[in-house]
Amino acid sequence: MGIEEKLPSGVLLSTVEGLAGYMRKASFWPASFGLACCAIEMMTSGGPKHDLGRFGMEVFRASPRQADVMIVAGRVSQKMAPVLRQIYDQMPEPKWVLAMGVCASSGGMFNNYAVVQGVDHVVPVDMYLPGCPPRPQMLIDAILKLHDKVQHTKMGAHRAAEIEELETAALRALPTSEMKGQLR
Repeated sequence: MGIEEKLPSGVLLSTVEGLAGYMRKASFWPASFGLACCAIEMMTSGGPKHDLGRFGMEVFRASPRQADVMIVAGRVSQKMAPVLRQIYDQMPEPKWVLAMGVCASSGGMFNNYAVVQGVDHVVPVDMYLPGCPPRPQMLIDAILKLHDKVQHTKMGAHRAAEIEELETAALRALPTSEMKGQLR
């Protein structure tokens, strides 16, 4: 015997966060950051066969100021890391990052001084997509999972605290040069 039984039919009850999350998930504007092989698969997913437009991702934005999700596709070199961070900082809030491929997620097979061992050392990552390179269907699946995450993301100070926690975890990560075991 709740309030929903006393309301007339056709009345929708929700929170502002729930409504905003629903709207955000349906209108992603991705900033493509294609660096290697995975970028080809990312471009393919925007084509007519896979059609990311079905999920609200009509156009890949060239300007970070018009984007709210960054898809980092491929390995990130040490020289490209500051550029990646600058582009991330130029994106307006709220913003999300998807690391596409094993190279963006963990450095892949490139365990050397020139490649960042995971883009999460540079920017906070919201979704990891494994594969070398991942198929367009896998990218679409990761985007749909990111939609669910975005729909249930808190707003305001709660989101700021989550981002701060992710960034401090990335800064505490052990540099690859100090890792022991199979990496050497």
